[in-house]
Parts: sequence; structure tokens; C-alpha cells
Amino acid sequence: MTTTTPLLDPRVIALAHYAARGVLERVLARHGVTFQQSVTLRVVAVADGPVERGRLVDSVVGSLKIGATEAHAVVDELIDAKLVAPREPSQVRITEAGRELFERTSAETAPITARIYDGIPTEDLAVAGRVLTLIADRADAEFAALDK
Repeated sequence: MTTTTPLLDPRVIALAHYAARGVLERVLARHGVTFQQSVTLRVVAVADGPVERGRLVDSVVGSLKIGATEAHAVVDELIDAKLVAPREPSQVRITEAGRELFERTSAETAPITARIYDGIPTEDLAVAGRVLTLIADRADAEFAALDK
């Protein structure tokens, strides 16, 4: 039986996304962290310093396609868990516990990610990166147009 490689389409993208997300969520669950919390914590963890809460919320809204109210709630969850701390005026910064959690989960997922991507030629990854970026940009434009 011969199988053919499917063309890239919404189903293929979704299957890849949810497969990878499922792996990440298993790692995060061991640490009591949700996917949304992880995405939000990452923004603060990779910043050079404190992050304006509004910019953080905008980033999470843009990444996860959730409402601002929900994104604020995720920030509050991270504050309650002492993974980020509020700073005046309207800023948050990562705490030592937040930095440790981010580094630990990143270290746990790194070898898994390496195994997933192992053997895929760099040229293929570059093409996939360009195509998926173009699709994301177009989908973001369509998403924004739906609000008008």
C-alpha cells in the first residue's frame, strides 16, 4: 500500500498543533500550569525587564485569540501563584519561582522537541516556517476583519 504525503491544509496544521500542544500540556500538568499560563509566563520570562500589563495582555490575546478579560484573568492567576509580581505602574515582572518554573519546563520540553524535529532537513523547516507564517498572517487579518 502506498501512502501519499498530504498537502498542507487546515486539518494537517491542526493535527500538528494539537499533537505538539498535547506533549507540552503533559509536561506543564506535572507542574500545575496550564497552556495559557505557560504562554503568558513566557512573554514575561523572555522580556528584558518588567512588562507593561497592557502589552502582556495584548500579546496573549494576539497569540491565543482569547478575549482581554480572559487574558487578564490568566495574568491574575500567575500573580496569585507568585510566578509573576505586580510592579507600579501597571507592570509585572517575573519572580524567582516563575523563572525557575519557566526554565524547568523549557528544559523538560527541549529534548522532546529535539526528537520531534530530528532528521527534518533545515530547508524543509525553512519552507514550513515561511508558509506557516504567511498562513498565520492571513488568518490574523481575517480574524481582525471579523470584528469589523
